[in-house]
Amino acid sequence: MDITLADLANYDVVVDAVGGWNEKNIPNITNVMKHLADLLENSNKRLIVVGGAGSLFVNKERTITVDMGVDFPNSWKPLSSAHGQGLSYLRAKENLNWTYISPACNFDALGVETGEYKLAGEDLALNSNGESVISYADYAIALVDVIISGKYNKERISVVSK
Repeated sequence: MDITLADLANYDVVVDAVGGWNEKNIPNITNVMKHLADLLENSNKRLIVVGGAGSLFVNKERTITVDMGVDFPNSWKPLSSAHGQGLSYLRAKENLNWTYISPACNFDALGVETGEYKLAGEDLALNSNGESVISYADYAIALVDVIISGKYNKERISVVSK
């Protein structure tokens, strides 16, 4: 939280990959996202956020999200809420270049790198096997590809394996 805009002077893109899994550090997800958004607002730098899947929509009316499902673990709800609060904060920033990239529901740390993925929007996307899964390795490839492309400004997108 001590980072300043001067610290980021030599960078065009800042990636926020802050995580948290317990009561003590989950607030860092929202706090760091807000801090970086405030720093980068009114600059030409881009903020790319490694987001969460809990706020992806699961119905065509976009009124029900993954984290509202009966199978969504209660222990993950604070994590999903922190990501959702951060995303709402980004959406309210008029002069910020941001992209929020939600992983698939099964964000597989040990999954195999295939080099293949599918980008989607704000609706929960499934792969060709009907699963919502992406390996960390393939997510990282997608993230770098999004950075290089320069697309998806002021958007939340999602990524799933092919």
